[in-house]
Amino acid sequence: MKGTGWIRAAKSGYIATSMLWCAAGLLLIFLPGTSVKLLCMAAGGLLTVCGIIKIIGYFSKDLYRLAFQFDLALGLLCLLLGLILLCNPVGFTTFVHFLIGIVVLTDSMFKLQTALDAKRFGISNWWVIGLTSLLTGVCGVLLVLNPFGGAKLIMRLIGITALLEGVLNLLVAVYAVKIQKQGKVDVIETHAEIKGEDDL
Repeated sequence: MKGTGWIRAAKSGYIATSMLWCAAGLLLIFLPGTSVKLLCMAAGGLLTVCGIIKIIGYFSKDLYRLAFQFDLALGLLCLLLGLILLCNPVGFTTFVHFLIGIVVLTDSMFKLQTALDAKRFGISNWWVIGLTSLLTGVCGVLLVLNPFGGAKLIMRLIGITALLEGVLNLLVAVYAVKIQKQGKVDVIETHAEIKGEDDL
């Protein structure tokens, strides 16, 4: 597979897994009585797929090199936790919110730096990524601390966190991944890029 093929695969995978995060989040928000064992298995599968996609993204070397710059370490973490949950879903039923919180909190911190780097690249929507990463990070902290106690309430919080995580990854895929294709790119040029061309 050529370089652009890897980037396109990583971007498509990012978008697909983002949709899965959003769908899982909405399911838990509206159906907080979902089995915790089922949640562990679903989270394990999703984290495993996300880990693989992140690792592919890290080695794809997209044009901006923003979206995937931290994804080797995070991808390995997601892959490891995902496999653990899949192998022993029952054993982690009381800790699943903590594991999801750690992953989401870590990802949101990396995405916050991605947003700041995107600002330096002249990407006008950097603040959207930054704001969403902050909101996602707050939810990640709440999942780790679990100050609520109620089962349905924590399920809804996991749902909100998963929804925000999906939106965050989708924003990064759309705004921060740039693919070279026949002299053009698949992301709208930013104001800074257009201005730079006019100055030539």
